[in-house]
Amino acid sequence: MNSDYLIVSKKILPDYYEKVLEARRLLDSGAAEDVSSAVRQAGISRSTYYKYKDAIYTPESADTGRKAVISMLLSHQIGVLSNVLNRLSALGVNVLTISQSMPIHGTANVVMTLDIAQLSGSLENAIAALGAMRGVENAMLVSIE
Repeated sequence: MNSDYLIVSKKILPDYYEKVLEARRLLDSGAAEDVSSAVRQAGISRSTYYKYKDAIYTPESADTGRKAVISMLLSHQIGVLSNVLNRLSALGVNVLTISQSMPIHGTANVVMTLDIAQLSGSLENAIAALGAMRGVENAMLVSIE
């Protein structure tokens, strides 16, 4: 996942990347009522805005509010869910929601929404670590924001 990103100085990028960020800021702050107004004020076309709006972020915005949804199949044994929660806490992950099904044939499906803004290490490594824990039969990423 981290291999999809580069850290690049904005000095070498075309100026319209920064203008996309400006248009987003205008929309978020309410200084522009709609996308047409925001792109006009920023000095870019609507197509440029829509092409890049979901791919360009400042380091501050990329580090805050990152969410992930994971699904796990856990053995119905005392302490398994507690151990998973302790591991997530040790990794710097904040658990936002937990949904657990009733155990069937000794296993329960658990879906968690996580705040991964403070995650130490990569999400792939965290999920692999969870999957390797005693009592965790399967752990997988469902979605990420």
